[in-house]
Amino acid sequence: MTDTTRTPNGTRMTDAAQDALAATAQVIDSSRQLASKTAGRIGETARDLRDSAADYARTSAASIGDVADVAQRRAGQFARATRQRVEAAPLKAVLIAAAAGAAVAVVIGLFSRRDAD
Repeated sequence: MTDTTRTPNGTRMTDAAQDALAATAQVIDSSRQLASKTAGRIGETARDLRDSAADYARTSAASIGDVADVAQRRAGQFARATRQRVEAAPLKAVLIAAAAGAAVAVVIGLFSRRDAD
């Protein structure tokens, strides 16, 4: 025969039912603890990812700034060299510019004819 116990609300429970209830309560408690630990780890991982992304963004911004500075410096050097060449030989510069303009006009003319056909 199985032993029965009365619960606080007056219903009867067998020992097996009490054991099952206790085991269920343990499983629920363990699940809560595991969920809490998992949530903590997820939060830590999210913070680590956010910090890594922020560091990457700062590093990238600094690199882009460095590249922009180099490009600006080289463009300035190119402009100075071009100005010096034009000042040294203005007629030659005008003839080169006219030839480049004519070449561009021919290319545009060829493409516009091809589009018309």
